[in-house]
Amino acid sequence: MLQSKLPHVGTTIFTVMSGLANEHQALNLSQGFPGFDCDPALSELVAKYTRGGFNQYAPMTGVPPLRQALAAKAVSVFGLTYDPDTEVTVTSGATEALFAALTAVIRPGDEVLIFEPAYDSYAPAIELNGGIPVYITPEGPAYAIDWTAVAGKISSRTRAVIVNTPHNPTGYVWTQADLDALAALLKPLDAWVVSDEVYEHITFDSQPHLSPASHPDLKDRTFLCGSLGKTFHVTGWKIGFCLAPKALSAEFRKIHQYLTFSTVTPVQYALAEYLGNPEHYLTVAAFYQRKRDLFVQALEASAFRFVPSQGTFFQNVSYGHLSQENDYDLAVRLTKQIGVASIPVSVFYHRKDDHKQLRFCFAKDDTMLLEAAERLSRLSW
Repeated sequence: MLQSKLPHVGTTIFTVMSGLANEHQALNLSQGFPGFDCDPALSELVAKYTRGGFNQYAPMTGVPPLRQALAAKAVSVFGLTYDPDTEVTVTSGATEALFAALTAVIRPGDEVLIFEPAYDSYAPAIELNGGIPVYITPEGPAYAIDWTAVAGKISSRTRAVIVNTPHNPTGYVWTQADLDALAALLKPLDAWVVSDEVYEHITFDSQPHLSPASHPDLKDRTFLCGSLGKTFHVTGWKIGFCLAPKALSAEFRKIHQYLTFSTVTPVQYALAEYLGNPEHYLTVAAFYQRKRDLFVQALEASAFRFVPSQGTFFQNVSYGHLSQENDYDLAVRLTKQIGVASIPVSVFYHRKDDHKQLRFCFAKDDTMLLEAAERLSRLSW
């Protein structure tokens, strides 16, 4: 009999809720993908390179124009300098980048710190490499990190810390004080930072995105993992990347070459050309802030409580003052009864802690957002 390496893992909640939404023809604000298409100009660029014969294997590290464009964006927007030849790698989605980075640094028995609620790929990637997830749980509604609690979780076996900023699902955006605190804790350790920054261009209210790689004491330790799919509304293209110092990139690439080897060629060339116009990514924050504001303003008529998200395209709401119903049961009931699908936030905790919260994705068209908010506002508790 085959013994499972991930015995506790089943069908993801995202598949479950999207399936339920389809079955009941509900407004799907559960799974985190845009409900609208990308810029037609970007689609035309893909067609241009497909018709132009750019259809064979790309280099393992990514096509040179895309690596150069990613390096140029990193320095112009965030002041981060990376050599496109030795320190920039294109991956088949950010999840692959995260897995390759963790695989490069984790040995059996190593501990890896995770801030939860957390994206569901982190712990399995650690466990598949023989590592041990160590959980830190900031408290809502602000979800600011208690660095005294973090210090209590650090040990001689700490080998990596997973950073996610802007944070899914809470929307928390790390501050300079957070980076300083992390740098101080890691200074005496042989430990690495795996930084999930897929929402790097989606922060609100003029709050800047700060990568751990921007800290002088952290850059040499940091694998910066990002997603062009998230930035340009093309999540199905699965184009991610990893920026890391040369020595880290060399180990990262050893893993990457045996995971996917290379990523779809014409799409890489299209994105490289599209990145040549900075407006294409510099306007993303304003685009999503308008959607966040539209959605939360409409939700003010509801009985839910919430703090507007600082970043990402997710908004959490609380209902514990209204009901003690399990969040999974409520998410299912709302999908069936009023036709609005969400994600129960308990699924992002390793012990399925139920804080009576639901997560809604506002990367949808305005009509859907307003209709969803209206249905939620009509709820009788």
